[in-house]
Amino acid sequence: MKKVTAIIKPFKLDDVRESLSELGITGMTVTEVKGFGRQKGHTELYRGAEYMVDFLPKVKLELIITDELLEQVVENILATAKTGKIGDGKIFVESVERVIRIRTSEENDQAI
Repeated sequence: MKKVTAIIKPFKLDDVRESLSELGITGMTVTEVKGFGRQKGHTELYRGAEYMVDFLPKVKLELIITDELLEQVVENILATAKTGKIGDGKIFVESVERVIRIRTSEENDQAI
């Protein structure tokens, strides 16, 4: 099993969610986050004063999937979340040793 974490632009969330559901992904965790990378934020003007916005709004998706779905999920997120502009985000893939569904005590593939 793998854990896929994707940091994407907020306006891409619905597109990514819909495309993943077409692959049969039935669950994910979504968190609103703030951060920066090479973008290093940007400056904004407010009431005549210029100030630096260091952290930009992003959305973090977390999915636990079977190894067989990994490449499809990664390719799907890449295709759907990409705008071609700086700040599109990142995808992280980690191994998951064990998953347990609390309600039924099912484990691993049955718990996903």
